[in-house]
Order: sequence, then C-alpha cells, then structure tokens
Amino acid sequence: MTSDRTGRAAPGSPVAGRAPLVVVDGANVVGSVPDGWWRDRRGAAERLRDRLTGHPGPAEVVLVVEGAARGVASVPGVRVVTAPGSGDDRIVELVRDEGGGRPCVVVTADRGLRERVTALGAGVSGPRELLEKISPRDR
Repeated sequence: MTSDRTGRAAPGSPVAGRAPLVVVDGANVVGSVPDGWWRDRRGAAERLRDRLTGHPGPAEVVLVVEGAARGVASVPGVRVVTAPGSGDDRIVELVRDEGGGRPCVVVTADRGLRERVTALGAGVSGPRELLEKISPRDR
C-alpha cells in the first residue's frame, strides 16, 4: 500500500479491497469548458455523468450536482448526489463520511474546496485532468 506523509493511503492505491472514491464537483467541472453549459445546466451535468461512465480504473465515482442541475439520475458506474444547498459542503460531507479508510480524490479547481478536502486527507485533481482521461483529445 502506498501512503503519503501522514500515513494515509495515497490516492489511487488499493486499501483493503475498497475501491477508491472519486468525487466530482459537477458545477466546477462543467463550468470549466465554455461550451454553452449555462443554457442547460441539467443537460450539461447529464452529459458529464455519461462521459464519467467510462472513467478508467476500479473507482467508485460520485458526481455532485446542485442548483439548476438537480434531478440528474444515477447510472451504472456513476452515483449522482444532489446537494440540497452548497455543492462544496456536500462534497466535504462525502469525503468525511465515505472517504475514510480508502483513497479519495476530489475533482475541482475551487481553491477553498481543495483546502477543505485535503485537510480531511483527500487528494485533489483538476477538471482538465479528468476531462482528458474521460475523452482524450485527438493528437
């Protein structure tokens, strides 16, 4: 098992058979690409969810949606969690409640959220890294 300086499991390393947890800040990832998402936030969140079904690796993927993106359903391979209020607060709750004892990575570019989840032992990744993994660009 790989661990960081705190002794916690490093993101991406196996821990006692539990799949790593990948929590995606839906609003932040969708908002990172200026493709007209603001005209149909729910549709943009559904498209992201569908692209996440091909996420590489044995991770448990959770997409957190909020606001106008509420109502997006889960699909096999991607659990969608609707935040009743702040998406950031819901992400922190998920990391705290479900991330213990296994690698956990939060996908967001939000600096404040990154600080909050790393304080709980989660790793962080940016939207660009995720988007490149789930739909590689033609080179």
